[in-house]
Amino acid sequence: MTSPQPTLTDGVVTLRPWRDEDVSSAIAGHDEEIARWFGRTEVTPSAEEQRAAIKRWRAGFEDASTVNFLVEADGAVAGLVEVRTDDGVGELSWILYAGHRRRGYAARAVRLLVGYAFESLGLRRVEAHVNSTNEHSKRVASRSGLRREGVLRGREVLFGETHDTVLFARLATDPAPDRPESFRAMLNANLPRKRAIAQMLVRDDAGRVLLCRLTYKNDWDLPGGVVEVGESPQVAVTRELEEELALTVQAGPLLLTDWLPPWSGWDDALCLVFDGGLLDPSVLDDAVLEPREIASVQFCTPDEVREHCADFTARRIESALRTLDGGGSTYTESGRA
Repeated sequence: MTSPQPTLTDGVVTLRPWRDEDVSSAIAGHDEEIARWFGRTEVTPSAEEQRAAIKRWRAGFEDASTVNFLVEADGAVAGLVEVRTDDGVGELSWILYAGHRRRGYAARAVRLLVGYAFESLGLRRVEAHVNSTNEHSKRVASRSGLRREGVLRGREVLFGETHDTVLFARLATDPAPDRPESFRAMLNANLPRKRAIAQMLVRDDAGRVLLCRLTYKNDWDLPGGVVEVGESPQVAVTRELEEELALTVQAGPLLLTDWLPPWSGWDDALCLVFDGGLLDPSVLDDAVLEPREIASVQFCTPDEVREHCADFTARRIESALRTLDGGGSTYTESGRA
């Protein structure tokens, strides 16, 4: 770059270029926590290594490949923040030295660096890859205005062990971190999400229950499926019957909320069972099955439900039927009240 590296501040922390006299302070700040998260066998760098790092950071600023700032707080050398650039995207990293952590300095420093990356470096996106077990750095990323985007499995190797990393990112077009909509978006990206499944309990005059034999597992289940993002569960189950069976059945009241614990590689989920009312068995004459998901469909007696379904599915159906008759709970866990 033609212009010198600037100094940035928010009034609490200051980001400035490295000086030769910062070597001893940086060395003194290194400890086991830094070594742990950066995979270093040597806890403290030598003076030669620290001087070489400062030289690399200066060269990186000159060719715009890496911008590294020293972090000052309360007049002391508190750490560093860095962004490595590649085709409009920057990858962030940060270190706070021993004695300067848990005071909010890291989030402030990262915010300053992100603003500089967008305004002065012209980046369109910045991101941080945080070890999935590093709870403090995950909080720093969130408080810096970065949104959680997902988990990258096995991306990092530390001391011979493979680790997942959590991807956080912010776009230049995102609202400023201090705006309410940005705070809501950050919370929305970080809060847990639970899968929702909507199913329909359809019966005939003989009290039999409509079941689908599925192509992707051995047992049978109620018609329905996963609720899409932003979709009403009641709308979802009506859509699923149209897509899988070509039947138009409007979902009635909610009969049962059944929590499904993690099972066989699936995360936990909420299964919402809606009342589909009574249908004549002849309705199946007009059914058109989705061949990738539905092998067959039929009305089944309670004994046949037990025969064809997994235990937890049979329990859910039996609980929904009891609720329909006015004698059951409206909430179960794996079919049990």
